[in-house]
Amino acid sequence: MTNEKKHSNYKAKHQKIEILFEDEYICVINKPSGLLSVPSASKEKSALTILEEIMRKKGTFSPKHKPFAVHRLDRDTSGVMMFALSENAQKKLMDSWHKTVTERLYRALAENPKNSRKILPDSGLIDDDMSFNAYNIGFVPSKNTENKTSAKTVAARTHFTVILRGKTHTLFELSLDTGKKNQIRAHLASKGYTLAGDKNFRAKTNYFSRLCLHARTLEFTHPFTGKKMRFEVKEPSEWAEYVQKGDFYSEKAKKAEKILKVPRRLSAKEKAHMNFIEQGKAR
Repeated sequence: MTNEKKHSNYKAKHQKIEILFEDEYICVINKPSGLLSVPSASKEKSALTILEEIMRKKGTFSPKHKPFAVHRLDRDTSGVMMFALSENAQKKLMDSWHKTVTERLYRALAENPKNSRKILPDSGLIDDDMSFNAYNIGFVPSKNTENKTSAKTVAARTHFTVILRGKTHTLFELSLDTGKKNQIRAHLASKGYTLAGDKNFRAKTNYFSRLCLHARTLEFTHPFTGKKMRFEVKEPSEWAEYVQKGDFYSEKAKKAEKILKVPRRLSAKEKAHMNFIEQGKAR
């Protein structure tokens, strides 16, 4: 990459995003968790607006050469995403997205289901239809829901592979046939595997203070040069360690709670040195 040195300078000044690749047509970045992909009504900073700021400082921004969204990651999802740098590039990418993009892989850290009979196999496909609530949060309608027949649903297909199983959590790799909002989160939660840190689906654990979903790999054919390109940013290494050890934070908390609730039983020798009232309190 010819602009690699320039990009590393901007990474130091703009901790919000890391530019992985940029030419006159496209820009590929690593987006952190907690940052919007594109601007919203609240006018919060987003990956797109930060990229605009970087381009303005480099002197490469113009009305015809600026970032345009071609896909999005949820605010709390981190990882690799791409922007077009002109309206023409945006149209070309969006018109041929499913042919241009040859692989998108995600990694997700999920809580194990309470019911051991619901354990997913090592790999498979989740193809349950999805619906959206009043807050535009995607979910899989329950088969027992009375109004399911009247709920508008859309088709969704998620392929999964188990990378690592642990006592309390599982690390998944996932790819999508369809790109519905909240698809991975909704599909895994519907099978009892709520993502760690996912408040929307009432996760019980949040050790990393974030939603544990990461867009790890993006592979595509460059829309103008025809070159095959692949970008990969690994998920935090602590995720695998967490799976191997189990939810050690919660385990420690449970043990501490147990110690507080259950007083230590005194020996006969210890009781011998106590008066009648003290012995009564110690019971």
